[in-house]
Amino acid sequence: MTGIGNGAGSGLARDRLIVALDMPGLPAAEALVERLAGVVAHFKVGSTLFTAVGPAAVEMVRRRGGRVFLDLKYHDIPATVAGAVAAAARLGVGLLTVHASGGAAMLRAAAEAARAAGRDRPRIVAVTVLTSLDRAALLRELGVPIAVEGHAVHLAVLAREAGCDGVVASPREAGRLRSILGPGALIVTPGIRLAGGAAHDQARTATPAMAVRAGADYLVVGRPITEAADPAAAAAAILAEVPA
Repeated sequence: MTGIGNGAGSGLARDRLIVALDMPGLPAAEALVERLAGVVAHFKVGSTLFTAVGPAAVEMVRRRGGRVFLDLKYHDIPATVAGAVAAAARLGVGLLTVHASGGAAMLRAAAEAARAAGRDRPRIVAVTVLTSLDRAALLRELGVPIAVEGHAVHLAVLAREAGCDGVVASPREAGRLRSILGPGALIVTPGIRLAGGAAHDQARTATPAMAVRAGADYLVVGRPITEAADPAAAAAAILAEVPA
């Protein structure tokens, strides 16, 4: 598994967990990072927090020794996405997302911009099918007439051929994607829930153990940790389920 830079935390299981900082402002995000110190090393900065405070969110996590997964899901013309990736590289993020459905030219532009950043470049992972979508929504709303797994595979292969480092997919597709993409590709899986936990707005979920055994490298977890009375204990419970 490829690491995302340097930061707090140690051990294979701990290195797999990325906690989503989906807060409306910096004080709450910083408080959570502080509460998770020593338990979690990776943090996702997504559209909610980044729209609210911008690069300050990335700087806060890095200042506290954490690693940053910038999840803004770039989806635009190739030149614009290349510029965004270059800017993200200057911020020092280790991993970032683009939408695979942006097409081959856009994906190549993102991968080339990342490589141009040099040795400490960000890794590019392409979002396949959002975990909030199921087969019915894929067909009815997006006009995609194939099963979710088949569409995820199609987009993942497109991303690989364009030079991306890996993909984002639900744990339900991780096994098939690992067998197709091979051991070198990164697979990032949101939609992680403990057995019996609330699914919220996620349509395709799995437990941490199921996701890792299927082939996931990184597990992205938000509300099961961020809304817990004791976020550190909730993170520890998830880590306890991750196979060594």
